[in-house]
Amino acid sequence: MSNTSNFRQAIAEARNQALIGPNVIANALPWVGGGLVLTAVGTFGGLQVLANNPGLFMATFWVALIGNLILFFVANSVAQKGNNSVALPLLATYSLLTGYTLTGIVAVALGTRGVGFQGIGFAALGCGITFVLARQIGSNLSDRDGMALAQTVRLGIIALFVVLLIQLGLALFSIHTPTFLEIAISGLGVLLFAGAAVVDFYVLPRTYKDDQYLSAALSMYLTYINLFIFILRLLIAIFGGRD
Repeated sequence: MSNTSNFRQAIAEARNQALIGPNVIANALPWVGGGLVLTAVGTFGGLQVLANNPGLFMATFWVALIGNLILFFVANSVAQKGNNSVALPLLATYSLLTGYTLTGIVAVALGTRGVGFQGIGFAALGCGITFVLARQIGSNLSDRDGMALAQTVRLGIIALFVVLLIQLGLALFSIHTPTFLEIAISGLGVLLFAGAAVVDFYVLPRTYKDDQYLSAALSMYLTYINLFIFILRLLIAIFGGRD
């Protein structure tokens, strides 16, 4: 961010820059909201399956996870070409499957004393507040600040996922992350994806045309889903470590 002395100049610079998709975020927002609703439906369905038939859930979880990864690349490729009529059902299915794959962490949150439904609501509220703040900040970034923040967040997220892969590998050998490290990793994830939310409002109008709104919607959707996950992880680590 610009310092106080040149903050007004940074805003003026941002407003004067040419955007290739000045309305792409406004066009994308309804589809982001719809995707999040479908994700909630997918999670609710997953919780029902998990409660009634845990064995079936584990089998279908892996199918959903693999299908989700394939759909992401296919839907993203189609959306970037502006073929919205084909991309839309693919993204809708992707959102449902994402919700199903989130069942595990949501179930853990529901079963953690001090988190529960209120913790899930807090995570959702945190995403909403982030959206409001990110829209104000990201839309007013100067070119220099926007590019610097985008590079910082991108490198940070790459490093974060390397750490998560290491964490997953250790878990396979029954080596679990200490509570203080889990809090640190989750807190870092919250900060990075909050930063990514700001970056979206700067980058997307400079990356996608107005008719590529589904690609922009997918980018924003992923930002808020990951932010939600890391807020939940942070709450679980804090309150679960007290038990």
